[in-house]
Amino acid sequence: MNSRILLFSIGSVFFGLLFFFSSCKKINEATELGGDLIPAVDNVHTFEVSLSAVTKNILFNDTTKVLFTDLVALGDLNDPEFGNTHANMDFNIVPSEIGTYPFLNKDSVDIDSVVLSLAYRAAFGDTLNNGIQTVRVYEIANNAPFYDTALYKYTDPNSDFATVGPELGSASYSVKHLKDTLTLTRAGDTAQVTNVLRIPLDNSLGTRFAQYDTADGYKNDSLFQRKFRGFALKADAGGNALSYFRLTDVANTKLTVYFRATLNGKNDTTSFDYYHAINGQSNYVNREPGGNYLAYLNNGAGDKIYLQSAPGSYVSIKIPQLDTFSNKVIHRAEIVGTKIPSVGDDVFSPPVQLMLDRINKSGDTVFMLQQDLVVGPSGSIGFSSFGGRLHDDNTYRFNISRYVQSIVTRHLANDTLRIYAPLRTNVFNSSLNAKIAIPVIDAIGKGRVVLGGGSYNDSTMRLRLRIIYSNL
Repeated sequence: MNSRILLFSIGSVFFGLLFFFSSCKKINEATELGGDLIPAVDNVHTFEVSLSAVTKNILFNDTTKVLFTDLVALGDLNDPEFGNTHANMDFNIVPSEIGTYPFLNKDSVDIDSVVLSLAYRAAFGDTLNNGIQTVRVYEIANNAPFYDTALYKYTDPNSDFATVGPELGSASYSVKHLKDTLTLTRAGDTAQVTNVLRIPLDNSLGTRFAQYDTADGYKNDSLFQRKFRGFALKADAGGNALSYFRLTDVANTKLTVYFRATLNGKNDTTSFDYYHAINGQSNYVNREPGGNYLAYLNNGAGDKIYLQSAPGSYVSIKIPQLDTFSNKVIHRAEIVGTKIPSVGDDVFSPPVQLMLDRINKSGDTVFMLQQDLVVGPSGSIGFSSFGGRLHDDNTYRFNISRYVQSIVTRHLANDTLRIYAPLRTNVFNSSLNAKIAIPVIDAIGKGRVVLGGGSYNDSTMRLRLRIIYSNL
């Protein structure tokens, strides 16, 4: 049985990459990537050109699996531009203490209440107006193929496991109030909790747990899970938002059974907690493309780019003019994508970070642009200099200066680029001769944006490759 899911980072990696940039002062158009100074464009020594891009919207075949530490999504939303998203989640629990009977005296246990608490972390969608969500709690069926040794894909409908018995409990909540402080009072004591969703469950579950004994239910985690596989949380349709919870926050995500029992003639009022402390979780996120997003996926038009965060889409980018661009000194080369208005973009926010990589001609390998997106010695990913965040001028910019220099000088293949918003991605790093795992956005299904495509009717808002260069 796994007690932890270990996340590995890249360590002890050095890149001896040196590239000379002439520097004088910043040019007029905003260029905020990195710390290099760029010569002024004077059209005598230094020039600027924008190369056209051919863009296409493509549905992404996402195989990302739910890790132990991932935020999990719950809810339902209907985006008029992108369609419907629905998220359910499943997870196991184990007793906070093993090897002892937790209810003091099995013959005198009286269950007061049972509450499932979830640690709230973030939301996406209508978090101010109509974000009212109802969630229902069920028990995962004992014969369901739900294991603590497996990781499940976000896109796998089979990870929305079968349930058994009636609904254990439910709660309706306003997303905007999940951050509120709640005051809890019991037996004269008060406590406060913040950023917690509390779902009252039927007392029969507490009674059932109190009937387990030390020899089977509480001897170890495995025996407990044989009796109780875990919870399946299912969101009702509507609500227009996704809420994100951290299952591993044992201070705020837990099942608490409040009870009274008599021990040695003394009546005690107390509680016992169960945590998600070992692997065993799934988060099925079902996307149903709709609106203009679906139309553009089907018709292949290149005037608009629809980027839906994972599990979602990507845009493929070809820059044909790079094939005939002669050898130059490249001071700056950046992919520029401009956010354009879309229906619902006042409710559904853009991704906090986008990813850019390249696909070889055979289409069987995805390559990291490792000369521009640099991995530090500690495993840090250099997005600050590479780019990919939305700027105040509504542009996303990616610095690919070294990649373009390699194409025009060393005739590196001018491959297809792609922009997308994955939770994390695995790309091949040629320098290391290995795949690198790169985290990109902070939560599954969070963010969407529409950009001007390569043939957008306003040339200033088209996706393009902007190059600042000097002749040799």
